[in-house]
Amino acid sequence: MTDASSKRLRQADIAAHAGVSVSTVSRVLAKEPGISEDVRRQILQVASELGYPIKVPSATLPGTLALIASHGMTGGLSVFYEGIVEGLRSEAAKLGMPFDIRLAREAKATPEAVREHLESVGADGLFLVGIDPADPLCEWLEESRTPVVLVNGSDPQMRFDGVSPSNFHGAYAATQRMLKAGHRRILHLTGSHRHTIRERIRGFEAAVDSVDGAEGRVLRLPFESNSSVEAHAATLAALAEDSGFSAAFCMNDFIAVGVLEAIAEIGRRVPEDFAIFGFDDLPCAEMANPRLATMRVDRVALGREAIGMMHFRLQHRDAPARHVSHAVTPVTGGTLTRDSTHDP
Repeated sequence: MTDASSKRLRQADIAAHAGVSVSTVSRVLAKEPGISEDVRRQILQVASELGYPIKVPSATLPGTLALIASHGMTGGLSVFYEGIVEGLRSEAAKLGMPFDIRLAREAKATPEAVREHLESVGADGLFLVGIDPADPLCEWLEESRTPVVLVNGSDPQMRFDGVSPSNFHGAYAATQRMLKAGHRRILHLTGSHRHTIRERIRGFEAAVDSVDGAEGRVLRLPFESNSSVEAHAATLAALAEDSGFSAAFCMNDFIAVGVLEAIAEIGRRVPEDFAIFGFDDLPCAEMANPRLATMRVDRVALGREAIGMMHFRLQHRDAPARHVSHAVTPVTGGTLTRDSTHDP
């Protein structure tokens, strides 16, 4: 048996021993309010017994705030960002970095609103998670010299630090797998204004352009309602207009589920008649029937990386901005023939 102390302990280990959720452990380690003292004491005791390193926030380490893009339909935290939040919280706790979180709609991330958020928690550094700052906010952040890390985001002008999945290369790799499976006419369903998603479009188009005779068509969804429902409708319309497309690479797994439902509805077999590839490896990818082929994003690692970047930025405020890109990895699924994925 391997001793727990001989491997890197995770918050899931503490949660399992304490009989609570990983989210509760994250909140306790991040010293967030709203947890009973009995539960807090129990979790800290278990963490100590397991040898999990917990640092007391340093009076000399500035506080930080994460503004996280809220879900467009519900206003809550999207599934994609739950893992990033776990990484942010756990790494901040390890470093003893005072840390707080607020949900925010991107359209309302104005200089005035962001300044109010920072002042309300006494934070110096700012994480913008899934939020591409508009020009007025960028100007204020530069003028105020606020330490900023874009999480799951990038700044084309390299004014701010950022960490994101390898969106271009991930999309390129996913599309290449469909091309290697013999598909030559591929749809790409997307629909976001974000820089990160535009990189996925570029990766898709570059992969298609690399193969003679291949054709790609980009379908942009309005994202005015449920993305799966919109993807379902867009797929039906595209194939009614031209039934020659035999595959779809999707911006994310929610969209891929909508495509899968549409293909089943018109009686085409997956993956024999039509292949589907997602992105992100969200829980819905595993629950789909068949399981989606997709690209896995390590969202917890993105959160941890962001904390490390902020720690460096707080100590080296005049250093040039950096962008860190994390590789994404393919996940085999029943929506693409297995022998085409080149997995063992």
